[in-house]
Amino acid sequence: MVNGKEFRQSLRKPTPNSPNKPLTTPRVVPGFSIQSLQRDVVIQGPPKSAAYHVERRSKVPSSFRRFYNRGDFPISMEFDGAGNRIAWKVEIDKLDFHHYLPMFFDGLCETTHPYKFFARQGIRDMLQHGGPKILPVVPQLIIPIKNALNTRNPEVVCTTLEVLQQLVMSADMVGEALVPYYRQILPILNIFKNKNVNCGDCIDYTQMKHENIGDMIQETLETFERYGGEDAFINIKYMVPTYESCILN
Repeated sequence: MVNGKEFRQSLRKPTPNSPNKPLTTPRVVPGFSIQSLQRDVVIQGPPKSAAYHVERRSKVPSSFRRFYNRGDFPISMEFDGAGNRIAWKVEIDKLDFHHYLPMFFDGLCETTHPYKFFARQGIRDMLQHGGPKILPVVPQLIIPIKNALNTRNPEVVCTTLEVLQQLVMSADMVGEALVPYYRQILPILNIFKNKNVNCGDCIDYTQMKHENIGDMIQETLETFERYGGEDAFINIKYMVPTYESCILN
């Protein structure tokens, strides 16, 4: 028969499996505080940086994917000896660019097949054959471009920069029409401008494949300056202070 006093003493004894651990859960206390010097406490780790959360943003399906699954685009995939290509069911120069070109630009965020292929190839085809129809649509392209750059996905950013170069050279005055929107599309480039691959004496094939994000940013800014008119450089310099002119120098 165990009396009350012996029962209470038995509760104070450590268990056989953990002889040195207390029966209560350790408290979590902030680091460099008075509480951190006490016993049976756990020091709280530092907060995660903003970049940690940015790289793990929840991915929302683009509108391009929804429209493609619904069959809104007059396109299909065609196979030939050179690979896959888009078969347009309507002549490109007869398309409504105000309607279709922003929808294709919205697909720049896509990284899965076939959405990635159709969006990127569709943009290239429309910019190649659009001519004077491209300039009036430029304001509608800024938000999709900004969203693609803000994904901070190196693959998406490089593809968007390549498309921007083609956009600027696709028709007259397009480069100058983009100048007022530099404040929206250039800030993100400061993060990746100096991100180059240092491979020593090895061969870097990313430059040939347009996958070196630092070089792609430099090429894009130089293209903006060449085709953006007399106000292009000062506006680029305001948003990307480390940029040096390719014309004045």
